[in-house]
Amino acid sequence: MWRRLRVLRDCGRRWQHRPALQVTNEPILEYKPGSPERAALQKALADLKGKTEEIPCVIGGEEVWTPTVRYQLSPFNHAHKVAKYCYASKELINKAINAAVAARKEWDLKPVQDRAQIFLKAADMLSGPRRAEVLAKTMVGQGKTVIQAEIDAAAELIDFFRFNAKYALELEQSQPLSVDISTNSMVYRGLEGFVAAVSPFNFTAIGGNLAGAPALMGNVVLWKPSDTALLSSYAVYKILLEAGLPPNVVQFVPSDGPEFGDTVTSSEHFCGLNFTGSVP
Repeated sequence: MWRRLRVLRDCGRRWQHRPALQVTNEPILEYKPGSPERAALQKALADLKGKTEEIPCVIGGEEVWTPTVRYQLSPFNHAHKVAKYCYASKELINKAINAAVAARKEWDLKPVQDRAQIFLKAADMLSGPRRAEVLAKTMVGQGKTVIQAEIDAAAELIDFFRFNAKYALELEQSQPLSVDISTNSMVYRGLEGFVAAVSPFNFTAIGGNLAGAPALMGNVVLWKPSDTALLSSYAVYKILLEAGLPPNVVQFVPSDGPEFGDTVTSSEHFCGLNFTGSVP
């Protein structure tokens, strides 16, 4: 191996090596009696008791309500409406497409280092001050136990954001060899259009990842969350915005599944579908 590297160096070939981003798996907390994480989670759960959060469509950075109002019910207490939301119409979905496409070029040109920092900051927020909130909303909205929620909405989602950022940076650093008379380079570009992210009911982490991973790589996204995971999905979306994600990069578009699917796939700007779930 070393002999081959010496031969390449002697032939005038060169390459760049940068220190890799070091990340580790997020520790899984145990929520033992008397622990600070248990106290924080109990407070977050108490804050949600009997509350209904209003969750709009978010198009072009603006909150939008339509007449088609729906409610997310707690799966173990159907009398508790945990979220009030509305469906985006076909016209509103097309407006979201136009807003996303208008933001595509600027976002795609942002250095991957800058995009990665947004997701690393979001991971830090989930790991620290926003952990209890997202866990509580996953437990109340999707019927998970504390450990199920911890593994999903905290550890897995944090790992998605951190390791995705690490791999994105490593991917850009993977460049072809150059010689003295010729410099070779590769540019990783986002797709020329938008990505539709359709996330499932059961995993908060998958929702954040389906919308987040394409955005990290320079794409603009229409995120259609599951009707039965609106509460936790919206919490993750707001954390991404607070971490610095520009408003037009991800459009938050709750909507009827067939109408959303028909509308996005009919668009000339549709270039990718990120989907996890069940089909008939």
